[in-house]
Amino acid sequence: MAITHEDILAYLEGATILELNDLVKAIEDKFGVTAAAPVAVAAVAAEEEADAAPSIVTVVLASYGEAKTAVIKAVKEITGLGLVEAKGVVDKCPSPIKENISVEEAEEIKKKLVDAGATVEIK
Repeated sequence: MAITHEDILAYLEGATILELNDLVKAIEDKFGVTAAAPVAVAAVAAEEEADAAPSIVTVVLASYGEAKTAVIKAVKEITGLGLVEAKGVVDKCPSPIKENISVEEAEEIKKKLVDAGATVEIK
């Protein structure tokens, strides 16, 4: 009599955790495989992906372009600095605008500054 898929599933459904653990160990020994290997490979792939893209960045004002006044206003709004302090930051190009921020926040800041006429780098 041949064992069907339904027989196997019925056994697995009724087995205890200890019985299933013993079954997995027996399969590993019989066929020379490890049940944990795919998890380790997935963890390594996730680490490599995380290393590839930084999660914390700095927005640097590279140049204020033709519209210095608009860029000063944008820097003032973004940083919360006063007008004189924001002008000082813009005058010292290239200068960091915000440091140690998320990539999403950096993209929003970059958009505001580029819309004002500035050249921006995210590092």
